Amino acid sequence: MTPAMHSQIVKRLARSIGFDRVGITHADPVGRAAYYRDWLAAGRHGSMGYLARNPEQRLDPAQLLPGARSVICVALNYLASANSAAATAADVSGGGAAAAAQPNDGEAAVQRAAAFGRVARYARADDYHEVLHEMLAALIDAMRGEIGVPFDARPCVDTAPIVERELAARAGIGWIGKNTLVLIPRLGSYVFLGELVTTLALEPDAPLPDHCGSCTRCLDACPTNAFPGPYRMDATRCISYLTIEHRGEIAPQMEPGIGDWVYGCDVCQEVCPHNTRAPATVHPRLLTQRLPERVPLEELESLGSAAYRRLTAGTAARRAGRRMWQRNARIVRRNLAAADGGGFLSGNAGASGPRDSLHRQAGAPPQTPPPR
Repeated sequence: MTPAMHSQIVKRLARSIGFDRVGITHADPVGRAAYYRDWLAAGRHGSMGYLARNPEQRLDPAQLLPGARSVICVALNYLASANSAAATAADVSGGGAAAAAQPNDGEAAVQRAAAFGRVARYARADDYHEVLHEMLAALIDAMRGEIGVPFDARPCVDTAPIVERELAARAGIGWIGKNTLVLIPRLGSYVFLGELVTTLALEPDAPLPDHCGSCTRCLDACPTNAFPGPYRMDATRCISYLTIEHRGEIAPQMEPGIGDWVYGCDVCQEVCPHNTRAPATVHPRLLTQRLPERVPLEELESLGSAAYRRLTAGTAARRAGRRMWQRNARIVRRNLAAADGGGFLSGNAGASGPRDSLHRQAGAPPQTPPPR
């Protein structure tokens, strides 16, 4: 069979397994390597030192697998319908969040219990690393069953040293938007990305044109001014980076912009017109919401080890340690207090909604206009 025929088989199998989009590119080094190096040199990766290790390997997918010739890029929609009002409180302590707001607790206790911190959409369902790895493994097995030539393949999901967004754009899955996330026609940016680096010769797809036009809603809406310009991300100012990746104390001048986000941020996605009509996911493990949209601050601030494990069990939210959740909750508490209860909600500024960003497109804060 020809590379084109193999590509058709791969795409059919990927769709049958449940991926929402699949594209193919060659295993050559990615473009804009100079930009990535300049981005690192400017320190815009912050304390994410792993991004500066072996940059040449990160920019060259062929280094991940001897003899690599192609990269199969996939996208999986994770947009679930909004939680009902009754499900906005997480049972962190084990006694139920509502227990903190019983009438006999007094007005002050009720007010404390009514304060919640928001959780980015990507982290609320089953851990996407596990979901995508299982699906990519199933794709490899299915390919071996239908493609009559031997090949090797290495699955990559976010943690591998690979610039996922650059490859996804080159494979024609979508284009990289001004907020540095991959935007997919009719699907938007609420997607997880994954890759199969393979020795199989496949016919590559053509990249898509940029459809952002003159829109700057994502840039204008960012509460912390994390975008120095279109298609440029300063991760050190990104709320996802600050609440998920940054292990130390957060600079006081950055705290107000965090608003009520205790884990990640969806603001730049919430305001994106391409997400307005995005369909909900149909994947059962992403429909089941393990974490609610909002978590009680009072319980987060006193979060014990057992409660932390219970809160983050089976989700990507364990990326942030217990003390980081506590730190974030204290910051949100101060932000809400500073707003004097006047309806302060960062996500309501021009929106209705971490990468993952950063891993947001999956869980990790955006690293650069393509790399992640």
